[in-house]
Amino acid sequence: MDKARIDRQFAFIRAVDREKEIFRQTYLADGSRKENDAEHAWHMALMCALLADYANEKIDVLHTILMLLVHDLVEIDAGDTYAYDEDGKKSQRAREVCAADRIFGLLPDDQAAAFRALWDEFEARETPEAKFARTMDNLQPLMLNDASDGKSWEEHGVHLSQVLARNARTAEGSALLWAYMKEEFLRPNVEKGHLLPD
Repeated sequence: MDKARIDRQFAFIRAVDREKEIFRQTYLADGSRKENDAEHAWHMALMCALLADYANEKIDVLHTILMLLVHDLVEIDAGDTYAYDEDGKKSQRAREVCAADRIFGLLPDDQAAAFRALWDEFEARETPEAKFARTMDNLQPLMLNDASDGKSWEEHGVHLSQVLARNARTAEGSALLWAYMKEEFLRPNVEKGHLLPD
């Protein structure tokens, strides 16, 4: 038994438990409270398993699920940057890179490199898996906003143009799911006044 290796793995496992404490701006489907990062990651991982057939290109589902499970771990240190917080976005990359160095660095070197590579792949959004993971990351909050009657959108006065700009590359992972989102999640919320028209 390599005790030092197991110690480092458990140090990481304990550290990432804090992902449960990072609350996002998106409400649960019933609108009762805001979701946390761990709930967001679990939800997307399940969605990936269910919706992978709609990816534009064939993807390695397990690889994509693991990418989704680790992609927001950096927010333990960097905090959640709200999708429409333009000031927060200015320092987001620097904060998250620093966090990735520390958090993934808790792991044994081989696993640290593997997890960091997954995070870097998600950020680069070049592989079919990263593109689909990004689609899941964009689809999940849109679905929850729709389910909660646009609660977060109304709270922040979000305009349709902001959502469309944020989702400018969402179709790269799944053109079909992006078309579905626009028709089923965005259009009805504009009509109901939950999402402000331009």
